Amino acid sequence: MTRFALDGLVALVTGGAGMIGQAVARRLAQGGARLALADRDEPASVGNDSRSYAADLADPAEIRAVVDRTLADFGRIDCLITAAGVTSTGSFESIALEEWDRVHAINLRGVFLVNQAVIAPMRAQGAGRIVNIGSVLAKNGGNPRPWIDASEQERAGNAAYGAAKAGVHAMTLYLAKELAAHGITVNAVAPGPIASAMTTSFPEALIRQIPVGRMGKGDEVAAAVAWLCTPEAAFVTGEIMDVNGGLWMD
Repeated sequence: MTRFALDGLVALVTGGAGMIGQAVARRLAQGGARLALADRDEPASVGNDSRSYAADLADPAEIRAVVDRTLADFGRIDCLITAAGVTSTGSFESIALEEWDRVHAINLRGVFLVNQAVIAPMRAQGAGRIVNIGSVLAKNGGNPRPWIDASEQERAGNAAYGAAKAGVHAMTLYLAKELAAHGITVNAVAPGPIASAMTTSFPEALIRQIPVGRMGKGDEVAAAVAWLCTPEAAFVTGEIMDVNGGLWMD
């Protein structure tokens, strides 16, 4: 495994208790980063120098408190990785407004709030890395579902989730242009289907749609995130990096 040089950098990872958040935390720790991990439930510590914070990542005051605590504990924030997210299924027509708002509160509004909160400290430092976690579902209108019969279509949609992640992609591009002159890069990583305890029952028909012939791994997403946090990625900004095995190419 390639070790990305992140020695001494302070990384704030939201969604730090989730599968991708934990994979990112492990990879950053292996590179020598110091970690602040935030999630609804206090994340498990990772590495030799980490702090964990329990917070509602849709609440502006709690997000601000996480950023302030990170600055108090570490003195700076070099990298922000926004891995917090909730899933949602259902046909577009069936989505209740409350469900739409629930998904967007975490997956888009919360990402906006924490991105906004780290701008001032990063700008004062003269450098920073922001990596938002997007999704292939923001690009492809949903995974192909040839195995789903008509009776299952209603529960198979991902419109609320995909729309929120599309907002994350667009926000990433705008923020990348706004912050480039301050030495702050802003990118997103857009995973495809990733193997986890929640996806063990994915049908073979979906896997056959992926050109590499398998689902992705959390560690593969984490490797892309870690590289974008390195000094070597200083000339990369405004990129939506696909990690999807060729499921969607643009």
